[in-house]
Amino acid sequence: MKKFGLLSVFVILNVARAMAQGCSVCSKAVAGMDSKSVEGLNTGIIYLAFLPLGFIFFLFYMWRRQYKKA
Repeated sequence: MKKFGLLSVFVILNVARAMAQGCSVCSKAVAGMDSKSVEGLNTGIIYLAFLPLGFIFFLFYMWRRQYKKA
């Protein structure tokens, strides 16, 4: 359990650095847009990332629940 806690702290501390990066295509596309278009692009990226991340978190939850039973 201690390893899980340490891993959680490490991930939480490094989230900002991971989230601040972007691909070069998105960076070049955003360079010529106004702020409303940039907000729309960000919303679309979050929308498209929600399903796979939700699935991963669901699998992790199921795995943890099975692990605690054993």
